[in-house]
Amino acid sequence: MGEAGLRPYKLAFLLPGLLTLLAIILFPLLFTIRVSTSGWDAITPDLSWIGGTNYVALWNDTRFWESLGRLGAMAVGTVLIQYLLGFALALLVWHDVKARRFFRLLFLIPMMTTPVIMSVIWRTILHESLGPANDVLGLIGLGPYAWLTSGGWAVVSVMLVEVWQWTPFMFLLLLAGLISLPREPFLAASIDGAGPIRTFFNVTLPLMAPVSIGAIIIRLIEASKLMETVYVLTSGGPGTATETSGYYIYIKGLRDFNIGYAASLSITYLVIMIVLLTVIGKLLHRAFIGGRA
Repeated sequence: MGEAGLRPYKLAFLLPGLLTLLAIILFPLLFTIRVSTSGWDAITPDLSWIGGTNYVALWNDTRFWESLGRLGAMAVGTVLIQYLLGFALALLVWHDVKARRFFRLLFLIPMMTTPVIMSVIWRTILHESLGPANDVLGLIGLGPYAWLTSGGWAVVSVMLVEVWQWTPFMFLLLLAGLISLPREPFLAASIDGAGPIRTFFNVTLPLMAPVSIGAIIIRLIEASKLMETVYVLTSGGPGTATETSGYYIYIKGLRDFNIGYAASLSITYLVIMIVLLTVIGKLLHRAFIGGRA
């Protein structure tokens, strides 16, 4: 039996996994779209058709758009810091340093712990009167700071926890990319008399472009779902200073029990994220590689 005769059997083996994947992804998506066109809430717990009423209300919901802008600023800021710190740590460990394996393990510890547990720990550390953060800063004449009760400092606190926990992920991806780089370009740069800085910008950074783009996009996708840290650390406060889109959708859906409206928020958020991440991916491609994406 030839290759063509075996092909239908190969597809048959793939079919169960494909159907499972479609059931996991497609059904919840389609059901959410259907719910978004309903008036399902605490008073009317059914899928009564109301068309695009929820989407019209969403368009005028300034709180949602503010939370979306706040999420975008926090996501871009944290991912940028994570990339810079992760690249620096990866370069440090990539070169021959003492106790390299120890540092690799040390840098990965924050990523090994769940976001909720880390947020609880950081909430204790950043407590205005009882936390050790202000105590340590007081020793050098700084503070105390209202880390979780002041709008600006609350945003900084959320970003600090995100950077601390997910920089190891960026470090891991970039270190894997550095280890896989070919040696010949570095030998050629050394023969040409290029110093470390010139070698980094002319050899290392261009070679790391595909890995850098992938790492940034992956972290942007995850950062756009920022929820657990906000929930535990600040509960969106003070006021709405740290309220992200995910947390606002949670409030509408599971606190106010306005399921139909929360579903419309989710679909709108999903579409916006897909478009923005596609545009960001093209911009990153042009920035790192150049030319047309």
